[in-house]
Amino acid sequence: MSKKSASPGFRAKLALARAAGNMSRRSGRGGGTTLPGRMLLRMAPDAIERLGARLTAGATVISATNGKTTTAGMLASALREAGRTPVHNRAGSNMSWGVATALLEQKDAEGLFEVDEAWLPRIVTALDPGLIVLSNLFRDQLDRYGELEHLADEWAEMVAERQAAGGTALVLNADDPLVADLGRDQDLARRPDVTFFGIEDATQALPSLQHAHDAKHCRRCGAPYAYERAFVGHLGHYSCPNCDADRPIPDIAATRIELDGMRGSRVEVSTPDGPLELQLPLPGLYNVYNALAALAAALQLGISPAQAAAGLERTEAAFGRVETLEVEGKQVSILLIKNPAGANEVIRTLRLEDEQYGDGEGVHLWIALNDRIADGRDVSWVWDADFELLAGSVARVTCAGTRAPEMAVRLKYAGIEPERIAVHEGIETSLDDAVAHAPERLFALPTYTALIELRTLLSGRGLAKAYWE
Repeated sequence: MSKKSASPGFRAKLALARAAGNMSRRSGRGGGTTLPGRMLLRMAPDAIERLGARLTAGATVISATNGKTTTAGMLASALREAGRTPVHNRAGSNMSWGVATALLEQKDAEGLFEVDEAWLPRIVTALDPGLIVLSNLFRDQLDRYGELEHLADEWAEMVAERQAAGGTALVLNADDPLVADLGRDQDLARRPDVTFFGIEDATQALPSLQHAHDAKHCRRCGAPYAYERAFVGHLGHYSCPNCDADRPIPDIAATRIELDGMRGSRVEVSTPDGPLELQLPLPGLYNVYNALAALAAALQLGISPAQAAAGLERTEAAFGRVETLEVEGKQVSILLIKNPAGANEVIRTLRLEDEQYGDGEGVHLWIALNDRIADGRDVSWVWDADFELLAGSVARVTCAGTRAPEMAVRLKYAGIEPERIAVHEGIETSLDDAVAHAPERLFALPTYTALIELRTLLSGRGLAKAYWE
């Protein structure tokens, strides 16, 4: 431990920030995942560097537009299986203050942090991680992030700096052209210490590219990518016909996938250490990608294949990510939606659930669309999500949130009959209405701030733990 990180003045600042966090949590109003970190960084702007230096076993950083909370949770489960308990921002607060809050409570020497896409370069500089896991880049909150290419350029600059300095390994999604390109130098040669993961099972490919198809052109030459197949949004098997910036062959690959609705999936995976079979408890092809990222990271961190597989199979849903709670005797499954690609995978899972296990009446939905800062003020993305796939599979849907009427209009144009759509903007009243009408199970699809409101409501009723616990 450096003298700087152990100075009396810094210790006093740590104590004040911890006390503020304890008071916030005891108040029951939330803020325990952000307030301590915000306070600490105001008093000591270099706190992440100081506290990160205490992680003598190193740090792993995970970033993506979709799935970083789940991927981090899967990797944390694998680490626990190996007897390792990392410092982890498990509540999903993934900007600088969330990382600082997690570091405040550190008791172990290893760090695992999910990090917001836009904050990634700054936090990587502060933490100096030994492993960086990058899963995907999708269009999300254009009013805050800007275009995908801008984020990809910032990530590329960060990766080049880390590789030049040495000591940082990368785990990258081979199926995302924006991410995979980070694993190659200017001459298209593979960078050192890079592990690629991806899906090889062609049976899971979409019949055609989705409307929510973001990465259309090669970052190197601008030529349109040619797709042999796509799995989730623009994730798939692609090639550049102009400069040969083609999809790299993945080191960790899902060779056979069986999706089982909300119950999860069975996946056969090829690895450099031999084949693995996974029984994943979380549904959807998007969670297969999350599992591949976590598995590749676990192997890089020295966890045995058997321990990594056992950890993945014991993963519990992160709050709001396919979490199921009982409300008034009904099962309420919560699936966060926040952009077209993520919403499409939730829709795909719900349609499969209705086809495999439905009673012919269709699913009951509660969709809460907010337009607060953390959601993105621009909610036009709902017109790019393929809600048309739900037409004929919905018994009733309750629209809630600050933009509930717009959500209802979107569903009407998607082909869901108006008499099946109810609008109640209030989170509590709308949820109670939706639960009352659902026979056994309700699927709740909130955007981010609506998810926080929902979980706060349910924890206040004693039906769930507070999201920061």
